[in-house]
Amino acid sequence: MVSLIEELEAREAAARVRVEELEAEIAELTSRLVGEREAWSRLRVTRETVAEVLAELSGQEVAETAPLRELVAPETQVEPEVRVVGAIMVPHWREGLTTDVLPDVYRDIVEVIADASGPMQAKQIVPRIGLPAVTAKIEGTRGKLKRLVERGWLIEDQPGRFAPAHRAPDGESANSQNDKGSSL
Repeated sequence: MVSLIEELEAREAAARVRVEELEAEIAELTSRLVGEREAWSRLRVTRETVAEVLAELSGQEVAETAPLRELVAPETQVEPEVRVVGAIMVPHWREGLTTDVLPDVYRDIVEVIADASGPMQAKQIVPRIGLPAVTAKIEGTRGKLKRLVERGWLIEDQPGRFAPAHRAPDGESANSQNDKGSSL
């Protein structure tokens, strides 16, 4: 028969082995996480740099950018003076543009806000555009909202509260089309 002390020592040893195995897994996952964070950071910096270069290129003469036109996807071209090279871009709002020029998710966001009775927060918008209301989706949407503010499509009247930047006289957002298919 095994004594109580021996049984406790055996259980303690087994628990220590499980803890050591879990610590080893945590160390491996931490190492992988660091690597993935570095890759994510590099990709984010690359994307931001490309966006800056594209913004600078959009101000150049047509003759200077002619060789780049073959890289432009036809569905991303809004008007001749708005050129996108290899990336989907949220154009700066200007008179006459509708939400049709925006990528789908941005268009959905602008339309949800345009249909709202007042300013909205990211956490209110996420479920209305068909995403789960989890922190990652809310933060991603908040980033898109900030980009739409920077580009003139929305305003942030109070921190974290977003509203249409342009309203038509009848209260309809100038960015969206009404049911009759007309737009301002």
